[in-house]
Amino acid sequence: MTTRYLGIDFTNMSLDQAAAEAMRRSGDHPFAYVVTPNVDHIVTLYPTQPSSRSDALAQGFSQAALFLCDSRILQRVANIQGIDLSVVAGSDLTATLFRDHFRAGQRIAIIGGNDRTIDRLRDLFPGPDYVQHQPPMGMIGNADARTAVVQFIRDAAPDITLFAFGSPQSELTAAEVVRAGGARGVGLCIGASIDFLTGDQKRAPRWMQRISMEWLYRLVTDPARLWRRYLVEGPRVFRIARKLRRAEQSGSPIQWGMQP
Repeated sequence: MTTRYLGIDFTNMSLDQAAAEAMRRSGDHPFAYVVTPNVDHIVTLYPTQPSSRSDALAQGFSQAALFLCDSRILQRVANIQGIDLSVVAGSDLTATLFRDHFRAGQRIAIIGGNDRTIDRLRDLFPGPDYVQHQPPMGMIGNADARTAVVQFIRDAAPDITLFAFGSPQSELTAAEVVRAGGARGVGLCIGASIDFLTGDQKRAPRWMQRISMEWLYRLVTDPARLWRRYLVEGPRVFRIARKLRRAEQSGSPIQWGMQP
């Protein structure tokens, strides 16, 4: 079941259901990919002024097969407005797939990561056939780099592709895989989720996740990089949600990239 909210058709399902659906789409099925919108995505989709980042994310979302809400903050905002959204955090989905679903012989492609990623995954989760491609930084403005990712996925023919680099580059690149054709399996735009599994990054304690304070943990542990996202840009989501919800209720069209 999908729920239309803020211009996105969110898929309402549990973590276990999402993992099962991802595995159902793996293997020889034509390539499709999953995105996990959060507050940062919403703020990016509806900028205060025209933005290449907004355009890239809109293009990335345009070909996605599943939209899973990745933010308890966004869930709470939706609940206040009378909308029921299920949360499936990308990091939880990634962990569940590795621990409960990936099997020996399955080919898992990691797009991103570092020089230690594959070795760490083989130690922690032996069995799958891991392949890796490490694209350069700045993928939004690097069409050749995105083309190289598309060709790698075609040639490697993985059952599951994990786009383990930042938004909106990951979504944009996944969309180009769909448009190019010739690829198979399922892709997931998962950001830093693998770093949490391998220990390269530490995730917030469960109690902070449950009370929607994971953002605060991340801010405290990496303030130089994240202060603007969480203290300046993130709070815009409340105004965006209020204005877009009014537009939805009045029947006005909502387009990604619009300035509410």
